[in-house]
Amino acid sequence: MLEHDVIIVGGGLAGCRAAVEIARTDPSLNVAVVAKTHPIRSHSVAAQGGIAATLKNVDSEDSWEAHAFDTVKGSDYLADQDAVEILAKEAPDVVIDLEHLGVLFSRLPDGRIAQRAFGGHSYRRTCYAADKTGHAILHELVNNLRRYGVKVYQEWYVMRLILEEGEAKGLVMYHIMDGRLKVVRAKAVMLATGGYGRVFNTTSNDFASTGDGLAMVAQAGLPLQDMEFVQFHPTGLYPVGVLISEAVRGEGAYLRNSEGNRFMEQYAPSKMELAPRDITSRAITLEIRAGRGIHTDGSAGGPFVHLDLRHMGREKIMSRIPFCWEEAHRLVGVDAVEEPMPVRPTAHYSMGGIPVDTDGRVRSGVEGFVEALFAAGESACVSVHGANRLGSNSLLECVVYGKRTGAAIAQYVQSRKLPSLEEGPYLQEAQEQIQALLDQQGEQRINPLCQAFQDAMSQYCGVFRDQESMEKGLEITQELQQQYGTIYLGDRGSLWNTEIIEALELKNIMVVGRMILTSALNRQESRGAHSREDYPQRDDPNFLKHSLAFYSAAGIDIQYRPVTLTQFEPQERKY
Repeated sequence: MLEHDVIIVGGGLAGCRAAVEIARTDPSLNVAVVAKTHPIRSHSVAAQGGIAATLKNVDSEDSWEAHAFDTVKGSDYLADQDAVEILAKEAPDVVIDLEHLGVLFSRLPDGRIAQRAFGGHSYRRTCYAADKTGHAILHELVNNLRRYGVKVYQEWYVMRLILEEGEAKGLVMYHIMDGRLKVVRAKAVMLATGGYGRVFNTTSNDFASTGDGLAMVAQAGLPLQDMEFVQFHPTGLYPVGVLISEAVRGEGAYLRNSEGNRFMEQYAPSKMELAPRDITSRAITLEIRAGRGIHTDGSAGGPFVHLDLRHMGREKIMSRIPFCWEEAHRLVGVDAVEEPMPVRPTAHYSMGGIPVDTDGRVRSGVEGFVEALFAAGESACVSVHGANRLGSNSLLECVVYGKRTGAAIAQYVQSRKLPSLEEGPYLQEAQEQIQALLDQQGEQRINPLCQAFQDAMSQYCGVFRDQESMEKGLEITQELQQQYGTIYLGDRGSLWNTEIIEALELKNIMVVGRMILTSALNRQESRGAHSREDYPQRDDPNFLKHSLAFYSAAGIDIQYRPVTLTQFEPQERKY
C-alpha cells in the first residue's frame, strides 16, 4: 500500500497551488499529486483570458469591494458573500506571489503587470499573459512541484475514494500504462479534478473533463451543490466548440448577426459585448432562433453569429490575442485579420460542484463535514460564482482557494496519524470491476452511447430549459444509463488500454449528467446560467438557496441550504 501525508487528485491549477502551499508551510510533509494526464496537460492550460485582481495598474479607482460587488451581481446573488470577500481581498497578493514564482505576465510600458477589460467587471482588472494565461501560470506551478519535492503520479486514473465511517482514508488508483492497481492511504485527501464539460456534445473543455471527482464523491453518498448552473461560453468556435477567449471581446471585438448589426445593443446596452456570459450566450441563442444566425455561405438563418476583429488591425490581434487567431486559422481556416470568426455558445464551466467551506473542507450535507476530505478549484463549490461566473474569476478561485485549502490541510495533518485501512477488499473490487468490463459481451461501442448521452444533455438541458424538455431528458438519459451494461471493449489487453478509462469516464459522465438534469428540474426559476422559459423570473423567496443533490441507484434526492449574505442585498440584475 502506498502512503503519503497528503494525496491530491488533479494536476491542474488548484491541485498544484495547494501542493506548493503545503510544501512551503511544512517541508517535512510527504505530499503527492495524482493525475490522469501529465500535470502540464491539465485543462488549466486552456484558460486564455486572464486572472482578475485589483492591482489598480490601469484603473486606480478600482477596489476589492468593487470586485466583490461585480462578482456577486454576476452570480445573480447566489454566491456566498463571505467566500467572495476572501476571493477579492486576496487577489492582488496571490497575483504578485505568482509573479514571484516566475509567471511571465504581459506588461504595461512602465513594466507593471498589464490589465484588460472583461465581461461583467466594472474596471480593467484582468491580469494576463497574452491569451495563454492558464498555460503561463500552470507551467510555473508544476516547476515548483519539482522544486519542493512533491511526488507526482502522472497518468494514474483514480477509480474510487475510500470513505469509511465519514472519514476519507485514501484512494484506489489504476495505472494507465500497465493496468496495475494500487491503494494509497493518507492523512488527508484533496480533490481538484476540474469540470465536466464532456457531459455535453459541444464544449470548450478537453477530453479529460469528465467530472470524475464529482462522480466519485456522489457515488460515495456525499452531495453535490448547485449542479444546475452550467456556464455556456458565448463564443465557441463553430463547428468545433473550441473556446475563443473573452479576451477577444475585452480587446474590442464585435458580435454581429446576419444583418451586420451589433445585436448586444438590444440585450445589454451599457456593457454591449462585455455583458456577463449567461446574458451574452442567451442573446446569441435568441438571434440564431430568430433567423438572424449565419450560414457558412454568408446567408441568413444559420447556426452561428460572427465575432468581428477586423477593425482591431493585424498588430493588435497578433500581439494581444495571437492564440485565438491561430485557433480560428488552424481549425476552421479563418484569418481573423481579414474575415469574422463563426461562433456560438459552447458548454464551458461548472459553477456547481463538491460543496466546501472557505478552508476547502467538504460538506457531508446541509450540516457537518467529512473528516480528512478537502476540495478546491472547478470541481469544488465554495460558491464564489453562484449562478454565473465572471470571466477571469476562475483562475483566481483556483489560486486563492488552492492556496487556502493547502494551508488548511498543512495545519490539519499535524495532529493526525495515518488511518488504518484494509486494502485487500478495495483492490479485489477494483480488479473485478475492470475484469467485468473486459469480459462484457455487449453489442455496442463506448463512443456512440457516450455521444447519444451528450446529445441528450445538450438538447434537453442547454442554454434554455423547461419542465417538459428536462423530463424528456431525464427519461432518455435513464434509458441510456441502463444501456451501460451493453458496451463491449475492442481492446482486452492491460497495456495502455484507453478504452477501460473511456468506459469508467462514461459511467461518471452519466452520473453527473443526471444530477445536473434533476437539480435543474427542481429549481423552478431563472437565475444566472439556469434559464427556464416556463419560469422566466428569478424567485428569491423560494430559491435564494443552494441545492444539494444526493445520488443513489434509487434516484436523486434534492435538499437545500442557505446562501451567505453579508454586504450586498439582492437586487434586479441589469447591465
